[in-house]
Amino acid sequence: MRKPSVKCALLAAMITEHRWGSPIVEENLLSIAAIETADYATASEVFDELRTAPYIASRGTRGIELTNSRFDELAGVLFHECGWEPFEIRSRLKHYEGWDQHE
Repeated sequence: MRKPSVKCALLAAMITEHRWGSPIVEENLLSIAAIETADYATASEVFDELRTAPYIASRGTRGIELTNSRFDELAGVLFHECGWEPFEIRSRLKHYEGWDQHE
């Protein structure tokens, strides 16, 4: 089994902890993500990069959260960049209602 990228590990943790209207701060996300301590510097950079991703809402000092209305783009990233299988994406993105239009 290959080790997920830092970005994919952070996204997986965000999906697991996703609660609408509840952003997660960097420190908390890094502590629950499946990354090694040696990767924390990289993870901090990736966290900042995620702030500008279209499927992420930046809440300033309150952290970042997933944008439900952009789950189609998140599903694409999970499939193409993270290597997730469609069944895994469907089971983890329960609130995504656009499967009928998704490739």
